[in-house]
Amino acid sequence: MRQGGSTITMQVARNFYLSREKSFRRKALEILLAIRIEQNLSKDQILGLYVNKIFLGNRAYGFGAAADLYYGRPADQLDVAEMALLAGLPKAPSRDNPLANRQRALERRDYVLGRMHALGYLDADGYRRALAHVDTAGHYGFAPQLEADHVAEMARAWMLERYGDAAYENGYQVVTTILGTQQRAANQALRSGLQAYDRRHGFRGPIGRLPDTELGDQVQLRARLRALPTAADLLPAVRLSSGQYLSAAGPINLGDRSADRFGARWQPRSGDVVYLSQGADGWRLAQLPQVEGAFVALRPGTGAITALVGGYDFNRSRFNRALQAQRQPGSTFKPFIYAAALATGYTAASIINDAPVAFPAETPDGYWRPENYTGRFYGPTRLREALAQSRNLVSVRLLNAVGVDFTRRYCLRFGFAAERLPPNLSLALGTASVTPLELAAGYAVIANGGFRVNPYVVERVLDSQGQVLWQAPQVVSCEADCEVDPAATDAVTHAPRVLPATDAYILNSMLRDVIDHGTAVRAKTLGRADLAGKTGTTNDERDAWFAGFNSHLLATAWVGFDQPQSLGKGETGARAALPIWMNFMSAILPELPVGSPPAPAGLVALRIDRHSGQRTADSGPDTLFEWFSADRLPAILATQTPPPETPTPARESNLF
Repeated sequence: MRQGGSTITMQVARNFYLSREKSFRRKALEILLAIRIEQNLSKDQILGLYVNKIFLGNRAYGFGAAADLYYGRPADQLDVAEMALLAGLPKAPSRDNPLANRQRALERRDYVLGRMHALGYLDADGYRRALAHVDTAGHYGFAPQLEADHVAEMARAWMLERYGDAAYENGYQVVTTILGTQQRAANQALRSGLQAYDRRHGFRGPIGRLPDTELGDQVQLRARLRALPTAADLLPAVRLSSGQYLSAAGPINLGDRSADRFGARWQPRSGDVVYLSQGADGWRLAQLPQVEGAFVALRPGTGAITALVGGYDFNRSRFNRALQAQRQPGSTFKPFIYAAALATGYTAASIINDAPVAFPAETPDGYWRPENYTGRFYGPTRLREALAQSRNLVSVRLLNAVGVDFTRRYCLRFGFAAERLPPNLSLALGTASVTPLELAAGYAVIANGGFRVNPYVVERVLDSQGQVLWQAPQVVSCEADCEVDPAATDAVTHAPRVLPATDAYILNSMLRDVIDHGTAVRAKTLGRADLAGKTGTTNDERDAWFAGFNSHLLATAWVGFDQPQSLGKGETGARAALPIWMNFMSAILPELPVGSPPAPAGLVALRIDRHSGQRTADSGPDTLFEWFSADRLPAILATQTPPPETPTPARESNLF
């Protein structure tokens, strides 16, 4: 059925009582309801219902909501020109609103003012003043309790898939797993991290410029600035003189901050329009980052997502990178290669030679020669140390020994898609395609002791009366015979075990060394011994990652460009992504108890020789304790092993 014209009364009937279904039955009901409405309500009452329900663009329903959104004031505080602009929106609210098309919105405003003048509602003087009025419409927005737009969109899509149009029409309430404190910390951490990256790579110049002749009228200037798009916590401002700026909110004094290294290549002039950001130490010059990122935090024992940010600013891009961006994980994928190796009999003390190696490949000389990020070779290396220092050659040799086919099958246990795992040795260097949420789910297996959990964001759904319509099942990451909270509901799901408890504990221990003395050593400043994680950097520094956790909380940070390109030399996971994770964790850790997992049954701690990885009775400086599964104990050291030689230099490399 094609959609035809409807009277205002018919639109009220449809908006308040009917679905969006396009059928003859629905149209007939609409007509009957319209007749009943006109029999019981006056025209003013019907119009009142209409103007309080009509869509006016950008999620604003009703003129009261539109006044709050576009002008930041109640409707009864708007002047005639502002009211006329809103009155011009119903014809095409999505296309002609002042945020989508300011010029068209003003044309519609002027048309409404012209009709008001022609019909005698506006005298000639009032008409001229209204036409000359400088419009200040902008995105003042509503005041949500929590900024989590990507999460809201995930919940909306979930509801639409489960309930169809009823999700919009039945007054359901959706309760999510998001925790306000963590979501706010995630928002701040990701934005600060992306701005820090942007500052390292220089100022690109002002976003616009106003002529000197327009700088004298601050009222008009502020109106123009108010109309400019904002982004996250960036505020548009115009430079008036050295260190003096004007924003829509008022004057701002930057002092000498405008001359810092960030803006060294910029020759500031009066009239330059720039972005400013406010930090703990005051205002500073800023810009909208071109780089993007994502952040997700979840409870490793249940999969409940506690914070998620899909990009720098939802209004700039609604693409949810945490959920949808399939990127190469780089070295953050190595723990899964090591997990497959443990399953075949390797241990954390197994020795792999960190030395040059070549494999037949379709290259100009017929060989692929992987290299370490440092371009150096380190000789015989224990797996624990190789993972802590992210040694590429050890990972490639290990994968070659274990087998690509077996390792790919084993990685499926962690939730990765088979079609996105390359069937070759490059898998050891993280050339799979994963999303930040998928990577977090994979790490949850290690963090929770070996159980597979599925991330989720909808906790429960309530009907219009507040009754529970749907409840997410309670997930427990423990064996089937473990004790469960007696107060829990009957909907208890035991997460399946996909990794032996001893292997999960050993991997957890190895990843704690990454922070203790490996590539993420700067995270030691958080002052927590229960933290574990892994950095990741892809070829040419196109992607930077960090995934880290304790038993209570796991979080993954990713930084990169939407159209893959190099982040720049030295922009590794440790430099670009780890600070985001640390910023978040520093805000959340004070409320989290220490979360080191208990050692499972079947785990043995033995003293080994640090050079050979073999058991020893010696207790000298070249020995240390290592964890082993009781069925995979190392050989006993027969003779003293000499220490390795000094690392051998090699040619420069840009791989990982």
